Amino acid sequence: MCPSLLCFFFLPFRPHRSISLPKLRLNLNSSSDHQRNQIMARKLLLPFLLFLSLSSWLASADRFTVGDSQAWNPNVNYTAWVDKHKPFHVGDWLVFYYQPGMADVVQVDEAGYNNCDASSSISNYSKGRSYAFQLNHTGDYYFICSRGFCYGGMRLAIVSQPLPPPSPPPSPPPSSPTLLCSREPSKLSRLSFSILTN
Repeated sequence: MCPSLLCFFFLPFRPHRSISLPKLRLNLNSSSDHQRNQIMARKLLLPFLLFLSLSSWLASADRFTVGDSQAWNPNVNYTAWVDKHKPFHVGDWLVFYYQPGMADVVQVDEAGYNNCDASSSISNYSKGRSYAFQLNHTGDYYFICSRGFCYGGMRLAIVSQPLPPPSPPPSPPPSSPTLLCSREPSKLSRLSFSILTN
């Protein structure tokens, strides 16, 4: 008997029993199986294509925290914040973080922005601690705080641009050697096949 585990590799292999595998039968001419496979492929293809289109759309959108670490508060230079993060594109998200009860987010037109006037607001949000707004079309967006802080600079003007076109695919590498294959078996492969089968 061998005292070491290394001896295991030098002992001859003797299988304890033989294993037989069941034979698989495929009927490739069955039209009902073919139709069933086509229907199944269609059912799987549509959700996959929807997933691809949704994931490419989501991948193109950016999320911006308005004011970065200073959030949506008075005495923050939001013009400098916009200059730091632009361009903004359709599909991007603006997230406003604020102190509940102290601030709100009001979307207004240009006149409302210039005059800090929320009387003709487009939308107004003051619940919770944050508000997420998606830029859903190209053009100008204006936001103010209607609780008196607008005069202290708590207002934001954003220009939303269309998505840039996708970048072109990378060019192929310089010419590389190609293998020439023939459907005719070579003399060497026929010889090796005949040796193995005999």
